[in-house]
Amino acid sequence: MAGITVKDVNPHAFIKAYAAYLKRTGKLEVPKWVDIVKTGTFKELAPYDPDWYFIRAASVARHIYIRKAVGVGALNKVHGGRVNRGMRPSHHAEGSGSVNRKVLQSLEKIGVLQKDKKGGRKITQDGQRDLDRIAMTLAASDDEE
Repeated sequence: MAGITVKDVNPHAFIKAYAAYLKRTGKLEVPKWVDIVKTGTFKELAPYDPDWYFIRAASVARHIYIRKAVGVGALNKVHGGRVNRGMRPSHHAEGSGSVNRKVLQSLEKIGVLQKDKKGGRKITQDGQRDLDRIAMTLAASDDEE
């Protein structure tokens, strides 16, 4: 089982497992406004899932693990979506920069991310170790089934 990384496991399963880990540890600082905020201007409502902040944090951590350094603008593009313009054709709209910035700051506080000299954020050694450990437990549970 040596050498299993985040890239080797199912992304959906990994994000669910890492979000559960973040919630279970209780280290991630969750802002007060998470129950009322929209995740983009193109959205009509706030997310239904009460744990959406943990899922977003896990998604961001995985995204930065795969790419070397990522900033808020790139995450806005990734978490964007289709804006409904009525009878006119739909266009792409970016996600909320504030939400992505707060997620990055929360992950920085617990030591998963750090600021990169060239701009954006990159994953720390401790963060990479945590993500790889969770990927290994996922791979081990898949082998048992």
